[in-house]
Amino acid sequence: MLLNRIVFFAYLASQTLLSFEMSILIKNILLDQQILDIYIEGNSIKKIGKNITNAADKIIDGKNKAAIPGMVNGHTHAAMTLMRGYADDMHLMPWLEQKIWPLESKLTEEDVYWGTKLACLEMIKTGTSLFFDMYHHFPASLKAIEEMGLRAVLTSACFDFDQPQMAEDYKQTVIKQMKLMQGHSNRIQYALGPHAIYTVSTDLIKWVNDFSKDNGLRIQTHLSETQSEVDNSIQKYGKRPAEYLDSIGFLTSNVSLAHCIHLSDDDIKRLADNGCQVIHNPASNMKLASGNKFRFSDLKNAGVPICIGTDGTASGNNLDMFEAMKLASLNGKVAWEDPTIWNANETFEAATEIAETLTGFKTGKIKEGYLADISLVNLNVPEMVPNFNLISNLVYSANGNVVDTLICDGKLLMENRKVEEEETILFNANKTAYNVVSRLKEA
Repeated sequence: MLLNRIVFFAYLASQTLLSFEMSILIKNILLDQQILDIYIEGNSIKKIGKNITNAADKIIDGKNKAAIPGMVNGHTHAAMTLMRGYADDMHLMPWLEQKIWPLESKLTEEDVYWGTKLACLEMIKTGTSLFFDMYHHFPASLKAIEEMGLRAVLTSACFDFDQPQMAEDYKQTVIKQMKLMQGHSNRIQYALGPHAIYTVSTDLIKWVNDFSKDNGLRIQTHLSETQSEVDNSIQKYGKRPAEYLDSIGFLTSNVSLAHCIHLSDDDIKRLADNGCQVIHNPASNMKLASGNKFRFSDLKNAGVPICIGTDGTASGNNLDMFEAMKLASLNGKVAWEDPTIWNANETFEAATEIAETLTGFKTGKIKEGYLADISLVNLNVPEMVPNFNLISNLVYSANGNVVDTLICDGKLLMENRKVEEEETILFNANKTAYNVVSRLKEA
């Protein structure tokens, strides 16, 4: 009886802790070119101003720091951290068919769990609070992200290679995954992730489209990443990829499209007319030589929302959104021989403010009423001195190591560059990566 009472009261205590809303007061921080205070209560920003006196559970000294929105990584495959440096300097399709897909076939849920934990750790350390992910072994990714405290739109990668049984299996998997989402944090959204038109049949793409509309789900897919993808689409469907997807009613405002390097004027108009979002992945595109002329100005002028992503670390090699911003801007300038495009403000917006349009989460800005997803940047480091223009320094000079503190959903995930369980995650992820490769060699 005594033991039962102890267990009962322990349970009550745990529920109290889980429901406890922490308050944070950031004092004397640089924000919008002023020294201000930011008061966070629960998971949202309650007050911004000078000399805020609200009592808080945690007070952070913002001296020599700037507050910026947590970064949004618009496209990644988180658990591919296990493949960092495994298959470099290859063309896209041989890279996928000879290296990546065979290795992925050996992945277990535990592998994906540690790979995703490693990805979350890297994103926390480099100031990303929200990411859009597409990968296998959904339950493992969900568990890892839940534990790490980040915000995410989580899709399960969809392939059927025109095989009806694979398509049916995927449909059943989606039903199970949606049930699994029940009871999990509202920091994580469920979405659908048909890989690409060359790996997913027309019938399954149509099913995904209908299911997303019926259930109010977002979709992300790869589109027009290479010229050969475009050529093959014309040969198979008589249409370019965007035209083909539009013809089957797939393009909507709930659809985001990764890469979009090889777009025609008509493609851009289709994306704009249907309200789609585009995610530019400069590191991956440059490394795989998929193409360097991302049509930023044309997409922007057409009204297509543009986000930046890192892609997976097997192709982009890291998840540092500061590096991704710089690559997006500099590659765009040299590709189009125009130093004025992808200016610092445009680039920063594509890595922060775009979050609300891309995901629906009220984040990406530091304003009263917005979710408390905030990075504190150390201004007292060489690459941030002098600070004539903070946004310019962030885009052209900084890397993720300038991030001192990360708050997501009103909770401190990193302070003074310290993250809970960092050493454990590094050890287990490293061991897991070598184990996966060993299993492939033994097969």
